[in-house]
Amino acid sequence: MKSDWYKSRVVRVLTHVLVWAVVLSLPHLLDTRHGIHHPDRDEIERRFFYLNFLTNLLWVAPFYLNVYFFLPKLFDKKHYLPYAACLLASFGAVLAIHAVLFEVIIERPWFSWLGATGFLLPQFVLMVAVSMTLRLVNDKLQADRLSQQRQAENLKTELSFLRSQINPHFIFNILNNLVALEQMKSPELGPTILKLSGLMQYMLYDTDEERVSLSREVEYLQSYIDLQRQRFGQKVPITVLLEPPPVEYEIEPMLLIPFVENAFKHGVGLIENPGIEISLRVRSGVLYFSVRNKYNPDSIEVKDKGSGIGLGNVRRRLKLLYASQHRLLVSHGEGWFLVSLELNLH
Repeated sequence: MKSDWYKSRVVRVLTHVLVWAVVLSLPHLLDTRHGIHHPDRDEIERRFFYLNFLTNLLWVAPFYLNVYFFLPKLFDKKHYLPYAACLLASFGAVLAIHAVLFEVIIERPWFSWLGATGFLLPQFVLMVAVSMTLRLVNDKLQADRLSQQRQAENLKTELSFLRSQINPHFIFNILNNLVALEQMKSPELGPTILKLSGLMQYMLYDTDEERVSLSREVEYLQSYIDLQRQRFGQKVPITVLLEPPPVEYEIEPMLLIPFVENAFKHGVGLIENPGIEISLRVRSGVLYFSVRNKYNPDSIEVKDKGSGIGLGNVRRRLKLLYASQHRLLVSHGEGWFLVSLELNLH
């Protein structure tokens, strides 16, 4: 993906090359003696500059050996003695090459093994510390990426499971509608079957997408409510106000239907003066959705086997998908059960 350009191998290699170029240039950049000439010392200083530059360049090999071999193959597996031996061997190799370079470049009998060891040891310790830090950072970034991938896969799996829970409940309700229409010998049976076909197409195919248009979801709600109106007729007053969204927003599919299903499930039956009120509107990018239904206070704790699918499901989906971008209120009193949802659509 284009957004992952910074993760490419070429970019990482160029970054390392740039960092090493800066590090190797620091001794020259920080030299405060530019412009001050001592004829007797210019030649020897130039030789020492070449010696130090080449010696610093030698640290590149043990640095990457420590990052990509010594640490993962030895230290991470708790082979501490072999790890220490490899570090000492790499230090000894750099010290030996430095001695050879000293004899070739300086051409003076000034070399001291003890002095060279004292000069190179701080650089060696710094190299080990920086390479270990780089390895720790790389391991942490890789662990974070794997964790994010696992979370994304878990989220996708859980959302698919939660969405699949809705489908049987929905199908049962619609089949009940068709049975009722058939029993009433209603002429609306044919058009209702066609409408059901459209609903099933939406449920089985359109909901495979992560998001659908809000207007399509509203159309789905309206069709479902129309089917329920056909089923109950004048027995249950249904007040509906579904305003078309002013802008084409997107929403998780089948997110709102559980509220409506629960209203018809628990708002009809042995209830005095039943009633259902549904409203939906969008203002300044915020969806305001509410469902009210009459209920029987004496049977509020009585639920059938399928009653846990609705609100518990949608609460979980809202938490996974919209986190702090929603506000869900559920209350009941004075014979009315109310669910109110505010959802930030941006």
